[in-house]
Amino acid sequence: MNDTQLKVTAHEMTIDGKGLLAMDESNPTCNKRFAELGIAQTVAMRRAYRDLIVTAPGLNCSIAAAILSDETISQKTLAGEPFAQALAKAGIVPGVKVDAGVTQLADHPDEQVTQGLDGLRERLASYQEQGARFAKWRAVIRIGAGVPGRACIAANAHALARYAALCQETGMVPMVEPEVLMEGVHTMTHCATVTERVLHAVFAQLLEQGVLLEGIVLKPNMVLPGLACSQQEGASVIAETTLRCLLRTVPAAVPAIAFLSGGQTPEQASERLNAMHTGCATLPWALTFSFSRAIQQPALAMWRGQDANVAAAQRVLVHRANCNGAARDGRYSAAMEGMNR
Repeated sequence: MNDTQLKVTAHEMTIDGKGLLAMDESNPTCNKRFAELGIAQTVAMRRAYRDLIVTAPGLNCSIAAAILSDETISQKTLAGEPFAQALAKAGIVPGVKVDAGVTQLADHPDEQVTQGLDGLRERLASYQEQGARFAKWRAVIRIGAGVPGRACIAANAHALARYAALCQETGMVPMVEPEVLMEGVHTMTHCATVTERVLHAVFAQLLEQGVLLEGIVLKPNMVLPGLACSQQEGASVIAETTLRCLLRTVPAAVPAIAFLSGGQTPEQASERLNAMHTGCATLPWALTFSFSRAIQQPALAMWRGQDANVAAAQRVLVHRANCNGAARDGRYSAAMEGMNR
């Protein structure tokens, strides 16, 4: 493990004014989004869509790193250049999602654990040869009646830590993603309680496994009320609650926290990220974004699988990325939403 290399990569992934673009949706998830818009669910169309993203002019102005799927990192752009190489040439750090999805946790029918540790060391070495400099592993924590339980949190925290240790052994920065899902009727206060429990468990396991905290990037959820909760707090309250939760749980040694967007709308994600950068005290870590749908969805809706719409979709994509780049500096406003129309 090269400590200096890990620290440099983590810094490059989260450099000031920029964030990460998550374009690592599984094939079933991508196909579902395509089907909703009448786009053919084929390998060729997924490749064309990822090409649209990677080759978007100006994407590197607000995007410092991008997460690819297993399918995409093995493919080439329509111009014949490996996707990871095309990203690197644009000054965007390429990474890859390495988990194998979730499965039911034994004897816990309402809870899940992420799988994919078997053979991971070898897969990481292969991904690194293809140009990946960091990896991502997502754990899924659901809030509901009696869940999450201690076993679910412990199993996912342990898997995240073992994955992170394997990444650093290979020389790749691990993006550690413990996601507390938005689905449900839970309050924001309940989400804060669960998120604190999860993050405490994750960092305990990271330390137990000897993971270099200065060489990771944390990708958590914001602290939010459930989508079906009757009380939906404003951006400033969400920002305050989220920061309080993170200050209680995330060591100062961690260089950066890159929020996932989950089920937030693009505008909500930008507004809430922006609120965390306005009027807050100095924080021990950088706060950035690692959004998927909150950046991609408007562009996908514009593209709809049509070659004639590629340029317009790329402009929408870059605009959405720029909105979040502005939010990183507390410069985002609702007025920015009309600037690309």
